[in-house]
Amino acid sequence: MTARMLARLALLAAALGAVAAPLTVPAQSSKVVLRVPVEGMIDMGLAPFMRRAVKEAEDMRADAIFVDINTLGGRLDAMIEIRDALVDASILTISYVNPRAISAGALIAMACDSLYMAPGGTIGAATPVSGQGEKASEKVVSYGRSEFRSTAESKGRPADVAAAMVDEEIEIEGIIEAGKLLTLSATDAVKVGFAQAVMESRTEILRRNGLEGAEVRSVSPNWAENFIRFLNNPVVSGLLMAIIFFGIIAEVQTAGWGVPGTAALIALSLFLGGRYVVGLVGFEELMLLSLGFVLILIEAFAIPGFGIVGTLGILSMLAALVLALLGRAPSARDVSVATTMLGTSLIAAIVGAIILFRFVERSPMWARIKLADTQSAQMGWVASSVESDLVGRHGVAATDLRPAGAATFDGRRYDVVSEAEYIDRGETVEVLKHEGYRIVVRRVPAPDEANA
Repeated sequence: MTARMLARLALLAAALGAVAAPLTVPAQSSKVVLRVPVEGMIDMGLAPFMRRAVKEAEDMRADAIFVDINTLGGRLDAMIEIRDALVDASILTISYVNPRAISAGALIAMACDSLYMAPGGTIGAATPVSGQGEKASEKVVSYGRSEFRSTAESKGRPADVAAAMVDEEIEIEGIIEAGKLLTLSATDAVKVGFAQAVMESRTEILRRNGLEGAEVRSVSPNWAENFIRFLNNPVVSGLLMAIIFFGIIAEVQTAGWGVPGTAALIALSLFLGGRYVVGLVGFEELMLLSLGFVLILIEAFAIPGFGIVGTLGILSMLAALVLALLGRAPSARDVSVATTMLGTSLIAAIVGAIILFRFVERSPMWARIKLADTQSAQMGWVASSVESDLVGRHGVAATDLRPAGAATFDGRRYDVVSEAEYIDRGETVEVLKHEGYRIVVRRVPAPDEANA
C-alpha cells in the first residue's frame, strides 16, 4: 500500500467521522429520582407501599425520593409506619406539599430531609380526634406531640412549631397563641423555618437540590397493594364482617354445611388476610380466633345444647375481630370506629338473617332450591315411635362412640351417644335413658374388671 493510498484512507476516515459526529446522541443524566405519591386517606394499606418504594429506591441507588403529598390525614399507626420508613431511608428524601398536608400528612412531610410547599399550600392541624370528632385523650395527644417534636428535631426543624400542630395548649410568641391549633400557610412555613421554600413545580425543587435533568420515575401502588387498601377500607371491612356474622347465623339455623358457611369462611379469610399483610393482625388475634373456633366446635359436637363454652367461643372470636380493626397505636377514634363497625355489621347480619328466613324462604325462587314440602301424618308419614323398653338393655358398640356413634341391640342398629367416656367398638354397652330420639348409653365393665 502506497503512501498516497494511506493518505486518502485517512482523509476518508476523517470525513466519515465529521459526518457521524452530529448524529451522536448526547449521554443522558445518570441521576435518578423516584417519585412517590401520597394522596387521599392515610390508611394501613399505604404503609407497605411506602416501604416498598423506599426499598426500590435504595436498590436502584436512586439519588433521591420525591414524596408528592396531598392528604387530609388518616390513621395514627399508618402515619407512624410511613414516617419510620422515610426517616430510616439511606438516601435523600424530599417532600412537596401540593397543596396540603393535614394531620397525618404533616408528619409524613416533615419526616423527609427537605420540605417544600406549593403556592397556597397548608400544613398542620394534627391533633388526634375521637370517632365523634372530639379531641382524643391526653395520652394519645402526648404520644402524637412527642412524635412530631422528635421528627422535627431529627430533620433540623423547629420542634415547638411541630408540637403546636398537635397540641393547642402550646403557645409560640409571634406564631400561635394558646388555645388554637397551628396550621401554617406556605409562606408562613418558610418564614418560621419549617419549610425550605415555596416552589411552583417539581423541576424547580430538583434544580435547587442539584438534581436538574435527573430522570424522574414515578412509582404507584401495584394491584396487590391496591387490593389490600380496598380490603382495609372501613366500608369494605364492615361488609366482610357482616357476611361473616350472617354466614354463622345462617349455618346455625340450617342443617349441614352450605353456601352461607362457605361465604363466611371466604369473608373471614379476606378480612384477616388483608389486615395481616399490613400488620394489624398478629399472633394474639390468630390465637383468640383459633380458641373461639375450637370452643364453638366443642359446644356443637361434644356438649348438648348451647351454653357457656359456645358463648366464650363467640366472645373470643369477636375480640379477635375488634383487635384486628385496631393497630399498634390505636387512637380513641380508631377504637370508636372499630366498635361502631362491629356493632353495625352484627345488626346488619341479624336483619339479613331475619329477612332470609321470614320472607325470602316464601318466594318461588327459594322454593326451587329448598325442599318446602312437609311429610305429615295425614299424608301417611309416621315417625318411628320411642322404644321405652330399650332402657336397661345391653348391646354392643357397632362403632367407636366419641361420644356419638352406633350400637346394636338384639340385631337392630341404633344411633347412640355415650354418657361421658369414649367407648371402643365391640364393647358392651347399656342403655341408661331414652329421651325423645336420643339414646344415652354407658360402657358395661367386663366381668374381670367388675371383680377387680
